Amino acid sequence: MAEAARRTRRGRLSRAADFERVYRQGRSQGNRYLVLYSFPRAGEEVPRLGVSVSRKVGGAVDRNRVKRLLRDAFWSLADELPAGHDYVIVARPEARALGERDGLEGFRRALAELIAA
Repeated sequence: MAEAARRTRRGRLSRAADFERVYRQGRSQGNRYLVLYSFPRAGEEVPRLGVSVSRKVGGAVDRNRVKRLLRDAFWSLADELPAGHDYVIVARPEARALGERDGLEGFRRALAELIAA
């Protein structure tokens, strides 16, 4: 089911109000590279993902690459997550170096560490 959500817009957070709700009312876990916010949502089973990558991470090419890798890493681990939650991943500036050094596997490890915590 996570694979289907990945390919549709239903699996994404896009409105500023959704991001704000997750930031203000959700729980967070962080490490050197990422911060993962989660907020339970009633009535839906498909997890939704929002990604925030600031200019501190780098230029547009770097930010877009980090976002793509984060989405791929998240959806590869989505079956381990509780259903019916909204998630926001915030990339810290060190995330660019992680992406350049370890690529998708580096983001997968960093995200798995946050999910397990």
